[in-house]
Order: sequence, then structure tokens, then C-alpha cells
Amino acid sequence: MATMTAPWATEKPTALLVLADGTVIEGRGLGATGSAVAEVCFNTALTGYQEILTDPSYAGQIVTFTFPHIGNIGTNDEDIEDLNPVARAGAVGAVFKADVTNPSNYRAAGHLDQWLKKRGIVALSGIDTRALTALIREKGMPNAVIAHAPDGVFDLDDLKRRAAAWSGLIGLDLAKEVTSGQSSVWRETSWVWNEGFGEQIEPSLHVVAIDYGVKRNILRLLAGLGAKVTVVPAKTGAEEILAMQPDGIFLSNGPGDPEATGDYAVPVIQNLLKTDIPVFGICLGHQMLALALGGKTAKMHQGHHGANHPVKDHTTGKVEIVSMNHGFAVDADSLPEGVEETHVSLFDGSNCGIALTGRPVFSVQHHPEASPGPQDSHYLFRRFVNLIREKRGEELLAESA
Repeated sequence: MATMTAPWATEKPTALLVLADGTVIEGRGLGATGSAVAEVCFNTALTGYQEILTDPSYAGQIVTFTFPHIGNIGTNDEDIEDLNPVARAGAVGAVFKADVTNPSNYRAAGHLDQWLKKRGIVALSGIDTRALTALIREKGMPNAVIAHAPDGVFDLDDLKRRAAAWSGLIGLDLAKEVTSGQSSVWRETSWVWNEGFGEQIEPSLHVVAIDYGVKRNILRLLAGLGAKVTVVPAKTGAEEILAMQPDGIFLSNGPGDPEATGDYAVPVIQNLLKTDIPVFGICLGHQMLALALGGKTAKMHQGHHGANHPVKDHTTGKVEIVSMNHGFAVDADSLPEGVEETHVSLFDGSNCGIALTGRPVFSVQHHPEASPGPQDSHYLFRRFVNLIREKRGEELLAESA
């Protein structure tokens, strides 16, 4: 007698990524339930997923990880980058290829799934991330809705409508959404293996950091070089900043369209540039410095997101492996006379650094506080501090540690 067998079981998708063109990608949901509308980018880093997801520069974005195994080392309270975890500034969604396994690392304090829930990040796994990456490379970064429903019930028509209706990042000022609510002093220094973070208790200089979405490790490296760092909100005026009597001014990274944030930030930067106080900018801060100096910025096709980007420093002739996270770029051809291009991407030739000729003012597009090289770009912080020390007639630090 023939044995009856159960029919093939079809797994019901519990998460969707719905692109603005109507494409629907099905997966398995994890992290927060609900939905979020944002721009989809891909990140090629092999490590550092917790730092990536908490980087305020990713506000308004869904991060697709090209590395297939994400979450296996778990999460902890030390590897976050946003200043106020309660505000949950950073990526709103995440896309993984493989399902997240239980953590296996001595520093793990929790499972990625639970951490994503606490952060309010909607995520899905089980899709062909290589195919999605290829789509982004061909068509650019799409607007989309990412949705997670444990029961697998979705209003697909509404998700498609929301994805198609979202206006995207162009013209969107997100710095105001992720900046600090008030001024504060930062003293924490870099993490040391088996010791944790240190504290700067005897600062020798004062840096005011304008927070457009600053990352913690930037502030740690400044503090580690002897700085008392005063972090101020993005809309702080030049007069208030100068009243703090800074030795140096830092323009931080952040999300969104630099031209939108520049509506209020550029006039402040221009007034600060009327002084001889050294200025250093990173990422969004780099783009807004360029705008303040008369340059222009433009939206990129697929952006630069990853920890394996080669950048050449024309001031040294060296090539660095750096961390990148930006969807807008400075137009090098728009830079006026007196503004020098100092760094360039060897992937596509886009601008990655500028300096104001004869003035203690410079900036870079990449993230020198990150360590993919492993510390190829840390010299930029010493370069900044040296501008301050030179102005005060003090002995300069060696740029190479």
C-alpha cells in the first residue's frame, strides 16, 4: 500500500523590501516589526556591522550588507557610534543574505536580532544580496520600503505606493534630526584591548565639534591627542562657538543632502573661516566646507559605502585603505582658485579631500577614525592638532604614530 506524504511546505515570507519601481523582494523578518521608507545602499565591509548601523550618517537609509554572514559575533554596548543611543540615529533598515546565528565572541553581550528590535531597525534575511547589489550598481540607489510582519500579512499596494511616493534624500536635511540637543563636553579616549576606554583628564587644547551626526570614535581620537572636546548642536551660531575660545573647530560627519544642511551651516562656517582658527572637516563636514568655499556637491549614482576603499593623499603620495560612507560628493571641477584637492578616490576619481591654500583649513570625505587599513588615516587627526600646535608655537607631533 502506498504511503501518503505531506505536501511540500512553502515558507511564508515575513519581510519585504519593496522598491519604488514596484519590485518586491521577499525574505525572513528579524529586528523591529513595522516598516520604514528610505534609500537602499550596499556596504562592502566584512566587519563592523554594529558601528555601521549606529552611524548617524546612515539616517534615512537601508543598508544591504554584501558580506553574507552578519551578526555572528553578537552585539555589545561598546561598539556603537551615535552619541545618544536612545535617539536611535542611524540606519532604519538592514538586509542580510544568511540568517543570523547565535553569537560566538567573548565580547558579545546580546543577539543581533534582539539588539535590532531595541534600536527599532527593521531587517530581513534570506535574499540574494549579490543580485540586489548588482541592481544598485546598474540603476543607482533606489527608494524603498522595508517591512516586517511576523504573520506575513502585508498591504502590498500601500507599500508600493509609499515607496514610489517618497521624495528621497535630495533636498533633505537630516542633520537636524540626529544632532545633539545641547552642548556637552567629551572626554572619553580610544578603546584599549582588555582595558576598555580611557579618559582625558588633563587636556592641553580645546576643540569645538559641530555635531551634524558625529561618531564617537572621532571624538575619542581628538580627546586622545589632548583635546577637551565641546560638542555643540548643528545650528549653533559662529558667535557662540567663538565665545568658547576654541583652539580648533571640527565639522562632523552626518546624513542627508549637504546643500540642505548648508542653508544654515554654510553661513556659520564662512564666519568661522574669517578667523585664523584651524578647521578640520569629515564627510558631511567636508562637503559643507567645500560649499562654504564656493564649491558644489552632487548626488552619486551608487555612493561609497565600505571599508576597502583606496584613496590617494596627494600631499604625501601615499595610498590609504579607508572607510567610506557617503551618497553625495564634492564636485572637484567646481572648486575655486585657492582650494586644493588633497585626496582622491582610486575607485572612481571622485574628490576625497580639500585644503585652503595658505590657511589652517582642510577636510576629507572618508572616515579616518575607522580602522580598515588598519589605521592608515589616523594621521589626519595629528595633522589637525599640529595646525593648532604650530599656531601656538609648540613642537609638532609626528604624523606617523
